[in-house]
Amino acid sequence: MKPIRLLLLAWVFSLAGTSAAAQAGEAWKFAVSGDSRNCGDVVMPAIAAAVEKSGASFYWHLGDFRKMSEIDEDIQQQPEYLKNPLTVPEYRKLAWDDFIRNQLQPFGSLPVYLVRGNHEVIARPTAEADYLQEFDRWLDRPNLRAQRLADNPEDKGPHIYYHWTQNGVDFISLDNGPSQFDLPQISWLERVLAGDRADPVILTIVAGMHEALPESISKSHSMNQTEPGTETGRRVYRDLLDAQNKGRKRVYVLASHSHYFMDGIFNTPYWRTHGGVLPGWIVGTAGAERYRLPPEKSWAKAAETNVYGFLLGTVSATGEIRFDFKLLTERDVPAAVGARYTPQFVNWCFDQNSQKASGD
Repeated sequence: MKPIRLLLLAWVFSLAGTSAAAQAGEAWKFAVSGDSRNCGDVVMPAIAAAVEKSGASFYWHLGDFRKMSEIDEDIQQQPEYLKNPLTVPEYRKLAWDDFIRNQLQPFGSLPVYLVRGNHEVIARPTAEADYLQEFDRWLDRPNLRAQRLADNPEDKGPHIYYHWTQNGVDFISLDNGPSQFDLPQISWLERVLAGDRADPVILTIVAGMHEALPESISKSHSMNQTEPGTETGRRVYRDLLDAQNKGRKRVYVLASHSHYFMDGIFNTPYWRTHGGVLPGWIVGTAGAERYRLPPEKSWAKAAETNVYGFLLGTVSATGEIRFDFKLLTERDVPAAVGARYTPQFVNWCFDQNSQKASGD
């Protein structure tokens, strides 16, 4: 296929995901959160309903769909398994299908983009192949395919990492589910960023991933936990910093993994003295067991735990993005979901699904 046709395809699919307001130069919105294990079948339908009401043009899930190491509490409490509990091997065979049915389908026709988390790698010796096969429908969306082929006409199949451009914003979905970035992905990212820096149409770069890049306030539960993660994550941070400082692009970095909300995660002594602070958020608030905030929480602009919700990004015509955390309560759970479970379990998810001690 000729390059000019690929570029036209990319343009067509970009317009397909563009709201009338955005085309008119007005603000537009998108939503993001991650970590929907444990109680995601209760919380994610509430997120889907709230995202639809918000007018967001898509939802971005930053990984950890199901726990996989153990059986999620919401699956244990489904009526069909109360009398006939699943074994862990039985649970693993149906866990991703459960995620699709109970957490993705509530979004209806709204585009959903997926990031692989570390729990998607658990107990799967062919994790990458399994993931690509299971989530092909989301990883090979028409606009993602068009973008991939516009970047490289020989790149026929979907990848776990990818990017798409929308209204002057390049959304880059990175894969550090294995707690590091491999070299092919880093090379790909650096080519994408070089293209963004040279493209006057691209005003803004938003990088989304599961684990926070190294040296954040959430350092104890991030890419810092492995030496390859620290090394490759620092490189990616510096690449994004160059896109901001040398490329003159607005850059925002989103992650989950830690099960709380935090704004300003890179305001740390390390980054203040090693190049600069990128705008960064953690939003691991989609149903997982809530974690305690780290001791350095006061360095952040905002930090909350024992909450569920999502980050709503509002993009201006200049490419500047304002992020607001949208809190959800038990009252936001759709009636059909509440009817499937007991009121006691829904209440447990909101009142007791919190960390009692340090953990994964």
